[in-house]
Amino acid sequence: MPNCSPEVVKAPWLTVIGLGEDGLAGLGDEAKRLIAAASAVFGGARHLELASPLIAGERHAWLNPFERSMEAVVARRGTSVVVLASGDPFFFGVGVTLARHVASAEMRALPCPSSFSLAASRLGWALQDVVTISLHGRSIDLLRPHLQPGSRILALTSDETGPGEVARLLEASGFGQSRLTVLEALGGARERVTSHPASGFSLQTVDPLNLCALEVVAEKDARVLALASGLDDRLFDHDGQITKREVRALTLSALAPRRGELLWDIGAGSGSVAIEWMLADPAMRAVAIEGVPYRAARIRSNARSFGVPGLGVVQGMAPEALAGLARPDAIFIGGGGSEDGVMTAALEALASGGRLVANAVTTQMEAVLLDHHARLGGSLIRIDIARAAPVGAMTGWRPAMPVTQWSWIKP
Repeated sequence: MPNCSPEVVKAPWLTVIGLGEDGLAGLGDEAKRLIAAASAVFGGARHLELASPLIAGERHAWLNPFERSMEAVVARRGTSVVVLASGDPFFFGVGVTLARHVASAEMRALPCPSSFSLAASRLGWALQDVVTISLHGRSIDLLRPHLQPGSRILALTSDETGPGEVARLLEASGFGQSRLTVLEALGGARERVTSHPASGFSLQTVDPLNLCALEVVAEKDARVLALASGLDDRLFDHDGQITKREVRALTLSALAPRRGELLWDIGAGSGSVAIEWMLADPAMRAVAIEGVPYRAARIRSNARSFGVPGLGVVQGMAPEALAGLARPDAIFIGGGGSEDGVMTAALEALASGGRLVANAVTTQMEAVLLDHHARLGGSLIRIDIARAAPVGAMTGWRPAMPVTQWSWIKP
């Protein structure tokens, strides 16, 4: 949270200035004046070099870890400080980080076109119809949920290895015929734009400052993640400990995900419920609690393959493994809920308005749910699924194990 209020500081002391590859030539007079007048200028080594002719005050390159630099900026509160950034500082930029430390009334921003805007203008793409994602310092797996047939994606990479990594992911996932355009050093003298099929991508030299534009083409067996709940069970690596597709869809509906919320998935098995919770929106958060080590490892692998590497995994048995976790907005109990203390701990952890959904396939767990429903209310349903299967030379219905589901909202 910002450490000061607008009433304390009447005028901005911190200015965040976006620089393009054209350096000072792309700045307006106001930005140039503020850089020249600043008592301290912070930025990356490249930014400081681009603005070097104007800097008269102290120069501070970003420190590692980055938080040390944030502390150094805040320590100069009330003096004239400039932070140099790339493009639009509030679009996957340092301005977002600064806003966590400095109140908006103390800060002004002078952006220039972002690399996403420049890329869209070079390609003639409508930016509002394009998926924009930053892979800078982040897992490339984040691309996976966005690999939809016909979609257009602009992905900012970390360095010169990024385009090759993107191409390999596309090819391995069944999107090798996709068009991959590499846009390098946009807006500067080194600008270059080249297009390639993802399959067999072989661009030998790439500028570290690059962005990838993807025109997604799905092959017959491409790993396309449907946008609805209840993904095909075959997409998950599991050993049978998985909330099956149809039941999972009903479970996600009962959990009612809302943007930015945190889910505890207790007895997670393959992690399928937590993964689909996170796929609902990039802001979703989840922790999968699993007591079996190899299943916990499998959950991590599944999370990467579904493009939600941020899924937290706690290896341990509930309720002990729940200690110290952030308070959840929703809890799913898919296994182990009949163990002593698990349900009690889950109910206590929820804040008022929090949702709990528990599924039972055993009579022991069903007895727990019936007891809680009798005492606390909520909704109780029974899910019976049958699938068509061969019966000799004919076809008949093969019933799955019935599932009792209790859902409850804490008063």
